[in-house]
Amino acid sequence: MSSILIAVLMLVGVFFMFVAGIGVLRMPDLFMRLSTTTKASTLGATSLLLAAAIHFNEYGVTSRIAAIIAFIVMTAPVAAHMIGRAAYISRVPLWKESICDELAGRYDVEGHKLKNPEGSEE
Repeated sequence: MSSILIAVLMLVGVFFMFVAGIGVLRMPDLFMRLSTTTKASTLGATSLLLAAAIHFNEYGVTSRIAAIIAFIVMTAPVAAHMIGRAAYISRVPLWKESICDELAGRYDVEGHKLKNPEGSEE
């Protein structure tokens, strides 16, 4: 039974890692690439690590894998947010078919402050 679960987790992990790779190639701008790769690679890495934890079935390995998964889940979204923010400040262009830019006119580049729609700072 555990070998079937390991195989399923590995297939799910490989699938999401593959989707993350395709996302880098197919998405039209940096911001969509960040979103695609962060979500898909986090899920893929988590599935692969869970398969390894089940396969080895040792406390030392499982505790290390749990720490790695926690680290990935906590740091990947923050890193993607910081890269996206730096790209926005650097004026990396949005995709030409983007419907709206919700930060346009609301983000003070010098002070790095976001303004409410009413004009006050958040």
